[in-house]
Amino acid sequence: MIVLENVVKEYPNGVGAINGISLHIERGEFVFVVGDSGSGKSTLIKLLLKELEPTSGMIRVNGVNLGRMKKRAIPKYRRKIGCVFQDFRLLKDRNVYENVAFAQRVVVTPIKEIKKNVPAMLSLVGLAEKYKSFPRQLSGGEQQRVALARALVNSPDILLADEPTGNLDANNAWEIMKLMEEINEQGTTVVVVTHNLEIVKAMNKRVITMQKGVVVDDTASDHYGKDTSVEQDDDLFDDFLDDGGDDDYAD
Repeated sequence: MIVLENVVKEYPNGVGAINGISLHIERGEFVFVVGDSGSGKSTLIKLLLKELEPTSGMIRVNGVNLGRMKKRAIPKYRRKIGCVFQDFRLLKDRNVYENVAFAQRVVVTPIKEIKKNVPAMLSLVGLAEKYKSFPRQLSGGEQQRVALARALVNSPDILLADEPTGNLDANNAWEIMKLMEEINEQGTTVVVVTHNLEIVKAMNKRVITMQKGVVVDDTASDHYGKDTSVEQDDDLFDDFLDDGGDDDYAD
């Protein structure tokens, strides 16, 4: 579970990136975070990764209060969080296999386990046959698949994705999102920051909308993007009838 309570983040120049946010994301949820540039979306991701410290407020991830976390405990904490970014962040001088294996070596996974886990991840993202290829030999969609495999190979509890489809065409964007949906169905909590409202509307997930550092909307999966004004008017009219109508209109 991810919990934020009255979180504020102000930068040294006095600009408030996050202004009193409170959020609860349950274990196993798939959540989109949307909003204009400068709304605080990427700052939220950095706070969850403990790349930034909040000015005030409390952040708890899977029961751990990040504000009380010792500096030496941060690397271990981050190993349980997978990250995917818009610019892929692959090691250009290493092939596909080595890029994914690198994440396992960082956590000192035995070689025998690496040889089993990396091919399994590459099969999951559809790149088993390209394990010897280098990033420059791959399309943007393929590079993002490698990044996704690397993010997942250590079986993270949470996957954070910051504009994961930003550099991809429509087809590759859909493929990446479908992979994330499959991962979520296996129990991983997925939080995706995106500008791609077409995908957001089509996927029927919870949507958190940010504006100028605050949450302005938190919408259930099947209501985002719908015009509910007519439904609200109908509900008000039904209440009006249930109450017997306005006395001024009574016979």
